[in-house]
Amino acid sequence: MFALPVCRRPGAKTVTALGGGYLASGVGAKDRMPTPYLPVGLKLNALEGTGEVQTPLSGDAARRLKLGDKVYFRHTKAGELCERFDHLHLVRGAEVVDTVPTYRGEGRTFL
Repeated sequence: MFALPVCRRPGAKTVTALGGGYLASGVGAKDRMPTPYLPVGLKLNALEGTGEVQTPLSGDAARRLKLGDKVYFRHTKAGELCERFDHLHLVRGAEVVDTVPTYRGEGRTFL
């Protein structure tokens, strides 16, 4: 998973998260997009999906989110996160049990 902060609130049941365009490589399709995981009850905008700059989200759960709150997403391919971030946090339940470097964090970036 990865987390994005809420950066805008365009409506009562709509928020915008900062960034989020960590799509799996290959032909662009819905199954290559990250999906909102927590809080439960958020969905992507069908016309925009996840974006490099912003990711609009809607649903009843948006009512409870404030600017700066985190939205957690499930990624579809770990390589996309490993190419962009230096470390991954390993989580068990609600606890971070370890932090490990990605290949970017080890200085082995491919791009």
